[in-house]
Amino acid sequence: MDRDTFSTLAIIGTVAVLAPLISEWVKGRIPGVVLEIGLGIVVGPQVLALGKVTPLIDGLSGIGLTFLFFMAGYEIDMQRIRGRPLSRALLSWIAGLVLAFALAATLVITGFALSTLLIGLALTTTALGTLLPMLEDNGEMHTRFGALVLGIGGVGEFLPIVAITLLLTGHNPFGTALLLVGFVALATGAAALALRPTPHRVALLLGRTLDTSSQLPIRIAVLMVVLLVWVASRLGLDVLLGAFAAGLVVRLANQGETAQVIEMKLSALAFGMFVPVFFIVSGMSFDVHALTDSAGTILRVPVFLGLFLVVRGLPTLWFYRRDLEVPDRVAAALLASTALPVVVAIAQIGLDRHNMKPENAAALVAAGMLSVLVFPAIAFALRRHTVSRAGAA
Repeated sequence: MDRDTFSTLAIIGTVAVLAPLISEWVKGRIPGVVLEIGLGIVVGPQVLALGKVTPLIDGLSGIGLTFLFFMAGYEIDMQRIRGRPLSRALLSWIAGLVLAFALAATLVITGFALSTLLIGLALTTTALGTLLPMLEDNGEMHTRFGALVLGIGGVGEFLPIVAITLLLTGHNPFGTALLLVGFVALATGAAALALRPTPHRVALLLGRTLDTSSQLPIRIAVLMVVLLVWVASRLGLDVLLGAFAAGLVVRLANQGETAQVIEMKLSALAFGMFVPVFFIVSGMSFDVHALTDSAGTILRVPVFLGLFLVVRGLPTLWFYRRDLEVPDRVAAALLASTALPVVVAIAQIGLDRHNMKPENAAALVAAGMLSVLVFPAIAFALRRHTVSRAGAA
């Protein structure tokens, strides 16, 4: 390992510790993920130049993104979101997709953007993986509101990944669709196996090794991630689809007395080690110069932030009018409009293919960061007001 990689790892480790400490100091008003990206920008090549994105650092960032989507898939409890939460989320996302492509086409016609497809897909995302820790910290994971948001976030993260797989990662959408069907069949088979009762001897073995250095259940979960990501990659599909599917399968398999312990250890592995690397390196790779070259570029940030609200927020306000009171509906709309990880991935694809202006890529990522910073803070403040008012009544 070269000196640049060692020093950058030390910088990343320092930022990973500082971010939650600062977040605690400001009483959570700035989410840790925003601080990780922001501090990543500060220590990155375009500001203080303390760290350098070497191939190994870039690889670790990719693993972090993989584990982020694994945990996003893991947190989708199909038992809780099936039925109305899932159907509402699907209808809302489809309406948002139509809005997104209409608005993106307008931006292309006016010369503001280059690709209707890239901008349209970026506008339809919801940062479920980023919202999960916030939902947990605010005590919403097991509420009805939390179930609805999980449905919104699950659809808003999974379907854009499927769209990326079909439309952006292959040259033949029909062939890619057939491969996608094959992958879904494979993942479904894995899920069916996961649902089968675990033999008693196997359950004892897994439970016994959970408290030893072998950590067999955790190793099996990581193996599932690696296998499904590898299969997705070999089929020419987006690897994030494999990671998300692995989370769903592991969630189904993780039942019984040790389920909570295994979940805690998987969360510690993901959010304690790999996921922060992805966000910090995303900040280090952020094109500050493209964003600050002109006042016109800076003005693109509020434009995209507003488009997130229009595309994801307005359909949520409409389709959940019979499910939530107005304050909670506004809160759900704000959380639905929170976007970041998939936006980062789409922006990078656009830059690699020269189908996205650098200023738009930088503005999209900056708007995603602002959405994570602003929208959940307002949403959870509204929820706390609703809960306190209900308690007073």
